[in-house]
Amino acid sequence: MKKIIHKIKVYPKVEKLYESFYQKRRVAIYARVSTSSDEQLNSIEAQRDYYIKYVEERSDLIFVKLYADEGITGTSQKMRVEFQKMMSDAKAGAFDLIITKSISRFARNTVDSLICIRLLKEYGIEVYFQKEDIGTFDSKGEFMITLLSSMAQEESRSISENVAWGHRKRFADGKYTVPYDRFLGYDRGAEGGLVVNQKQAILVRLIFKLYLEGKTPAGICRYLNQSEIPTPSGKDKWSQTVINSMLTNEKYKGDALLQKKFTVDYLTKKRKINEGELNQYYVTDGHEAIIPRDTFDYVQKIINHRRKVYGRGYSCANALTSKIQCECCSNFYGLKSSHSGQHRTWYWFCNNRYKSKTVCSTPRVRKEVMQFACLKAILFLFSNRLSMLNYAINLISLSIHPDKKSVQNQSRMDAITNYIYGLRTSINDIHITEEVLRIVVEMILATADNHLLFHFIDGTMYDFGLNK
Repeated sequence: MKKIIHKIKVYPKVEKLYESFYQKRRVAIYARVSTSSDEQLNSIEAQRDYYIKYVEERSDLIFVKLYADEGITGTSQKMRVEFQKMMSDAKAGAFDLIITKSISRFARNTVDSLICIRLLKEYGIEVYFQKEDIGTFDSKGEFMITLLSSMAQEESRSISENVAWGHRKRFADGKYTVPYDRFLGYDRGAEGGLVVNQKQAILVRLIFKLYLEGKTPAGICRYLNQSEIPTPSGKDKWSQTVINSMLTNEKYKGDALLQKKFTVDYLTKKRKINEGELNQYYVTDGHEAIIPRDTFDYVQKIINHRRKVYGRGYSCANALTSKIQCECCSNFYGLKSSHSGQHRTWYWFCNNRYKSKTVCSTPRVRKEVMQFACLKAILFLFSNRLSMLNYAINLISLSIHPDKKSVQNQSRMDAITNYIYGLRTSINDIHITEEVLRIVVEMILATADNHLLFHFIDGTMYDFGLNK
């Protein structure tokens, strides 16, 4: 028996025919500019006015919404908030057609462009590129879009390389800038250089002063938050990352290390720390300093010392906390009290003394004896090293505003100066201030044979025998 095939002709329902002829297509407009300059922002407004008028003149279209990304690159959709919102609304069926100026405005990344177009097709949404006069529902549209997207991506790569070359040329010439709206302490000068913002500089000096006084970055954050001082970007809460970045930024001493980071991929805009892949340049005294060079360098030494010796366990509760180290177990001494009837005596001893199985043989030291030992050690240091004496005075004076010294600050400075100079001749009735101890004493090693070995920041040592 011969097989017979009949073709069944399909006729659309009357309702569908009516919808295809008379229903208006809902239109969304997508616009993007790569910079946030006034000219570009005006371009977005111009596009909005143009397309609203364009849609109103068409009887088959109805305007729904404009999506606009301002100052955002088109090489990736991750940072384009409005673009992502448009894709989300498209999935929800908010419109039927997207009109955009050109393929390069939609995306400069070929892969992103094709993925989004195919996804929109699944949602039943067409994209129309006005400049190229291409619609994605056209049978030849995808081929042309692929070709033109590749050209847009190549153009973006060329622009990125030219910009990168320009940056490297400026670095080689010793020219640099900072993000002034997020960089505390400096404004843009009339000729483009860095000019000290005296009001913000007070806060910068305060942060360095608090660190010199022994506070940790977390402690500095708490202090600033409690004082309700806003961050450089205007936020209410400070983070340790911001404090660490400020304490290690060489620009505060007037220098500049150029090309610390570089862009790995122009599409993803991913950046990494320069570990020798590209040349770096170091500019000395390129602009006015906020923090004296000696003070800044000393802060770096403290940072490295804390990281090396204490790791994350550094405490700033007392001037000697995390400074007295046990020779037996390498743990630190703590200040603890001992009761005898109604009397309380304070002792410094190893934190492992009554915890570890092997009892540490390093001595307990009464608080008063430790104070006297510190006093003798500082006297030894300043009596033999006049340069260290002046160095300590300069570090402590950091908290004083260079342009306006208040009576309170000046009297405080005079007292500290007299105190330090007084140590050179006499140790009677002199109180050891925490500021001096924190600055000049790097570490105290308590030995099993009853000695305290003072290590100072300049490399000198002092041996105090407890048996004396």
